[in-house]
Amino acid sequence: MDYRRLGNAGVKVSELSFGAWVTFGEQIGEEDALRLMQTAFDAGVNFFDNAQSYAAGKAESIMGAVLKRTGWTREAYLVSTKFYWGLKESVNQENTLNRKFLMKGIDGSLKRLQLDYVDLIFCHRADWDTPIEETVWAMHDIIESGKALYWGTSEWSAYEIACAIYIAEKNHLHKPVTEQSHYNLFTRQKVEGEYARLFRDRHYGNVIWSPLASGLLSGKYNNGIPADSRAAQPGYEWLQQSGITPARVDKVKQLVPVANELGSTLAQLAIAWCLKNQNISSVILGASKVEQLQENLGALNVQEKLTPDVLKHIDDIMGNKPQ
Repeated sequence: MDYRRLGNAGVKVSELSFGAWVTFGEQIGEEDALRLMQTAFDAGVNFFDNAQSYAAGKAESIMGAVLKRTGWTREAYLVSTKFYWGLKESVNQENTLNRKFLMKGIDGSLKRLQLDYVDLIFCHRADWDTPIEETVWAMHDIIESGKALYWGTSEWSAYEIACAIYIAEKNHLHKPVTEQSHYNLFTRQKVEGEYARLFRDRHYGNVIWSPLASGLLSGKYNNGIPADSRAAQPGYEWLQQSGITPARVDKVKQLVPVANELGSTLAQLAIAWCLKNQNISSVILGASKVEQLQENLGALNVQEKLTPDVLKHIDDIMGNKPQ
């Protein structure tokens, strides 16, 4: 496992990390989460991602219980959480980044995670209704209070990120250091196009999610929708409608010979491809089974096999490289 700096920050995160989205509190409970997190940690993973809204707070509670049981020293790992969606459908309690929501939110997350502080807090989405200045000040004050060490954005536009950085620098506040973006072989424009200047001029970090396009790039949907897959779960009908299209499945099938030639699985190929982007600080993995996680961790051995010729072949198959 190699470790990369979190953007311009001094702290380093494992190039592969582990997240709780979809699985913790929905597919798995504490015992399975313990096995998965221990497997990741033993492989060198030091960064674990979560969010206030995952499984309505249960994901944080499960991760907190696991961290309590592991006995790992607090210096050995980093934890992130995110705020925006909220836990209650009420004014000032959902879909917001106002000061009241954020200051209350961090306290709730720390209680569920059973931690004195988290290493990284994200604004889970941009809030068009709250002035960015208010959000920047709130995130700064959370860090000043010692409840978090760094903050970042998730799925913000490059313009919104630049505004946040400007406000922070103008007022000598803690500025955001990293994005958390949707990035994979199918979703490239924002990371490789829109954010290019942020990476070049600001050395902004990026920890990316869904490197397997919700499982599509693992090949599990090449012959239909398995009953135990994410796409078959209630609430994920959108995945079948917009994500698992015949055209996308055809692209995945064309990647099979490439993976075979490299001696890797499709999942390992897709994750290794993300790792080849040096603007990526960490690739967040998700898994509900230890065997699945172990396979994905094997992407570390595939990176070096992705030569310029192989990468060009992949680009030719996908046909979506940003200009």
